[in-house]
Amino acid sequence: MAKILTTKAVETAQPGPARREIPDGILPGLYLIVQPSGARSWAVRFRIDGRPRKHTLGAFPTVDLATARELGRAALTKVHAGVDPTDERNERRAAAKAARNATADLMHNVSEEFLKRHVRTKTRASSARETERILNVDVLPAWKGRRVQSITRRDVIALLDSVVDRGAPILANRVLAVVRRMFSWCVERGILEASPAAGVKAPSVERSRDRVLSDEELRVVLAAFDDIGWPFGPLFKVLLLTAQRRDEVGEMRWSEVDLGRRIWTIPRERAKNDQAHEVPLSEPVVAILKELPRIEGRAGFVFTTTGTTPLGGYSRAKSRLDGFVLARLRSENLDAEPLPRWTLHDLRRTAATNMARLGVSQIVVEKVINHISGSLSGVAGIYNRHSFADEKRAALVAWAKWVEELSQ
Repeated sequence: MAKILTTKAVETAQPGPARREIPDGILPGLYLIVQPSGARSWAVRFRIDGRPRKHTLGAFPTVDLATARELGRAALTKVHAGVDPTDERNERRAAAKAARNATADLMHNVSEEFLKRHVRTKTRASSARETERILNVDVLPAWKGRRVQSITRRDVIALLDSVVDRGAPILANRVLAVVRRMFSWCVERGILEASPAAGVKAPSVERSRDRVLSDEELRVVLAAFDDIGWPFGPLFKVLLLTAQRRDEVGEMRWSEVDLGRRIWTIPRERAKNDQAHEVPLSEPVVAILKELPRIEGRAGFVFTTTGTTPLGGYSRAKSRLDGFVLARLRSENLDAEPLPRWTLHDLRRTAATNMARLGVSQIVVEKVINHISGSLSGVAGIYNRHSFADEKRAALVAWAKWVEELSQ
């Protein structure tokens, strides 16, 4: 007759060279399993339909003696009712696994895995942020709650059509690039057999950008510059009023600025065309620069929060600015929609376009924005060394006055 197991006997059971099964004298069919390694667990043995079966209950000490007897009785009760507890448990586990797999394959979970394992580790931070933005704003809302395997080529085309129809044809191309990359990643990982985006053509022909903000758009954007505040508000305003490139303004040093003469000299090593460039500063720009906090640092950056590095995080700042723009629009019209997609570089194009609109000649506009091609290219550019300093100042002063009047 089997000895009655006690807690002490279970705790002190010694392993042997082979696996041991120690029966319990209270519950027939319950065994303490002792492995050669010393690991202990519980199981019940029984016969069902004439076949011997074993059902594991768990490891000791997670499952103690009293719990093992309770679980064993429950399992044997099922056996007496003709139910194999091991088959029942396996079915339960299979159902749970299927449920987990179904959840894992939902679009929002697949996209998060894609971002985690591919985008954030293998692409630049700025590209990763834009990919995440496109997925969260343009893709996932359209396919909410769907499994990735249910997405068809027709779904992809419908998604792109919806982006085009809302007035963002170039963004539709970006959306296609993101979903195409994600579905290809799914194929590589065995999540999909084939990509539903394979062979789908870009919905829009891309040309060089020609976005110029309208007067009304610019009026709202100017107000949003004030809403977003320091440090990006002043930077964006200087960007617009000087018509210079984003990084040239963003990396401006105090050593380059002569507030007395109202001149900012961009050194050739920082100018895109490798030519030093003098930018006349209008009174509004001088006023902005005078009001900026001076944060001491060896580099002497004008736009900085650390003193040692220029500002970063332009994409995040632009997103915040877009939020302020939309808030302004909706304060005037509750049904207002966001502005059609625009970039910070469009401020430069807007400035150049409006200077020409104010009567500034093309030659002077090119001088203001430091273009070496165009009206003075080739031989004319080589022999004409006139600096156009007065003309550039007049152009930027007129532009600043026009902006000031627009914002009132």
